[in-house]
Amino acid sequence: QVQLVESGGGLVQAGGSLRLSCAASGIFSITVMGWYRQAPGQQRDLVATITSGGSTNYADSVKGRFTISRDNARSKTTVYLQMNSLKPEDTAVYYCKSTVGSRNYWGQGTQVTVSS
Repeated sequence: QVQLVESGGGLVQAGGSLRLSCAASGIFSITVMGWYRQAPGQQRDLVATITSGGSTNYADSVKGRFTISRDNARSKTTVYLQMNSLKPEDTAVYYCKSTVGSRNYWGQGTQVTVSS
């Protein structure tokens, strides 16, 4: 059974930090894992991605503030998003995505709220 379990969201003041985690199980040969976010009334946008080889890609709005990393364990793969210097505009539901070939799997989302 495929599962993507996210954790680490919450409420933080502007300038603060949060670390999101996403544990993917039941999925093998994951090529790309990533984080996306969706603010109310907005489309879901890319935040950051990381390939199986460790190559990363970031949205311009988070470069220098967010860091994506990945842990490839035997039974599950975990992706992290370290978010520093958070801004109110970072407030959104953050979703984890895993890509295997042409198939995408999504987590349930975790709320991040940054107060000014």
